[in-house]
Amino acid sequence: MLKEFRKPQRLMGNAFEITVVGENESVAYRHIDAAITEIQRIEKLLTTFNEGSQTHLINENAGIMPVKVDREVFDLIERSLKISQITDGYFDISYGGIDKSFWNFDREMKKLPNPEIILSQLKLVDYRNVLLNREMQTVFLKEKGMRIGFGGIGKGYAAEMAKRVLVRRGVISGVVNASGDLTTWGTQANGKPWTIGIADPDNAKQPFSYMNITDMAVATSGNYEKFVTIEGKKYSHTINPKTGMPVSGIKSVTVICPNAEIADAMATPITIMGIQAALNMVNQIHQLECIIIDDDNKIYSSQNINFK
Repeated sequence: MLKEFRKPQRLMGNAFEITVVGENESVAYRHIDAAITEIQRIEKLLTTFNEGSQTHLINENAGIMPVKVDREVFDLIERSLKISQITDGYFDISYGGIDKSFWNFDREMKKLPNPEIILSQLKLVDYRNVLLNREMQTVFLKEKGMRIGFGGIGKGYAAEMAKRVLVRRGVISGVVNASGDLTTWGTQANGKPWTIGIADPDNAKQPFSYMNITDMAVATSGNYEKFVTIEGKKYSHTINPKTGMPVSGIKSVTVICPNAEIADAMATPITIMGIQAALNMVNQIHQLECIIIDDDNKIYSSQNINFK
């Protein structure tokens, strides 16, 4: 008899939950633990906080010299730069220079940072200055002070890699949920498709819609999780890499596509680039769909979305 086995776990600073479908409880939890081990491995590789990590080494050597990295890190950076090209730089892993120092989204923030200081930092944000050498497998940040970070793509990548481990171990169905970025395959234990709730931005516990999906990934980016209100205006934790300022006007974006890494990475630019521009872009990309909710609760969706 097939059953669903679930385990929540804090990983990469986020609440993950891994679900596998199987018959035997102890075997299922062994599979889940293997997936957790894989996510922990990726976290070590990508974190900017650990001095031994390759990301940290790349940042430390910005403007100094290229750093040789594992093929996996190289490939992830290369894919990130491709997404930057597709999104016209609205997704940019070199945002690391402005990220934490200005925008601390605890409730203590009472005023916006000084725009002039932000502009001086923005000179360091440009994905075109992340130079890759495929033969040497090196990464070089051209300007001193540049930083890269995988906050916009790392969770989705980890979810895909955990799924890969589970599929290789023979798990026929499951869900890896990386704090709202999730990937699914197969069906529920009862044979029905996985049902994903699309969160209502005004009431995160209460979905406003459901979608049945299988072999699909969903990423949601919303200002209801992390935001500050300054002078009555709500600013989300999503930073526009071109202005250094947080986004306002959009409550949530949900992206649906076959791959969690791409879903995760696309949620940010869709949030930033303006509703019409975002929909035009999404409608041109095969197998990519999105739902956008603005501050007035108006719902926009790409052309192939069917609501439940």
